[in-house]
Amino acid sequence: MKRTTLKLFALSALAASGLFATQANAAEPLPVVASFSILGDLVQVVGGERVKVTTLAGPDADAHEFSPSPEHAKAVLGAKLFVVNGLSFEPWAQKLAKSAGYKGETVVASNGVKPRQMAAQAGHAHAETDPHAWQNPLNVLQYVSNIAAGLAKADPSGAAIYQANAGAYTKQLKEFDAQAKAQFDAIAPAKRKVITSHDAFGYLAARYGITMLAPEGVNTDSEPSAKHVAQLIRQIKREKIKAVFVENMSNPKLIEQLSKDAGVSVGATLYSDALSDASGPAPTYMKMMNHNLTQLVAGMKLN
Repeated sequence: MKRTTLKLFALSALAASGLFATQANAAEPLPVVASFSILGDLVQVVGGERVKVTTLAGPDADAHEFSPSPEHAKAVLGAKLFVVNGLSFEPWAQKLAKSAGYKGETVVASNGVKPRQMAAQAGHAHAETDPHAWQNPLNVLQYVSNIAAGLAKADPSGAAIYQANAGAYTKQLKEFDAQAKAQFDAIAPAKRKVITSHDAFGYLAARYGITMLAPEGVNTDSEPSAKHVAQLIRQIKREKIKAVFVENMSNPKLIEQLSKDAGVSVGATLYSDALSDASGPAPTYMKMMNHNLTQLVAGMKLN
């Protein structure tokens, strides 16, 4: 009895001294930082309960114009994995990791995706790489594969779980793609025209045969000039387009001017670079894509 008591006391002392920390830490979720909300959702889907995801540019936040804070640097420093989009979408991410002294693994989710070029815009002499590759769900198959591989490298014991989660999500993505293609194909090509306030849907347009028209020079962080709005109004009238949308990060003044001057009703908000919050229609990637699909199809039918 005395010997048993001493043994229990010794075990308690070892635990208190932290010698069992490795075993305890193994049960803790893997800390992962994602650069923006869409990636944060994808990491959560693949990682499941084995990960704790911190998203830097959160719901409805413009990752193009994001300014990291010291708290964001602290989150990156404490992460075991840093997941970014790449394709020059978040140029601040690499600077943040360097300034934070981050030494862990970084996953560039878009690696392996064939990038498309955006037409030259006002203020830019040359075409630029379009970073919005997630707007084609088939590209997200590559995103998910890269994320699963990164998580497995950071947490080898969870590799089978990450692969299983990625496999299940892959099926959902393929099912959505088939559904979207069928719905867009049912609309005559001449009616598959949409005007958006931000040129962020090029990959989606290329995948499903849609003509996307965005006003040149209208950025998410600036007020539209009279010249730019007039150009957009002429496009709407010339193309006889009723499918007119703005995104969740766009300036509301553009909506007001379009409604008044072009005589069109602006459709429901589309989500391009960021998810909505939990109470909105697009709190996850799949819900975002389904929401956008529903709104785009309804708008095109009015053309």
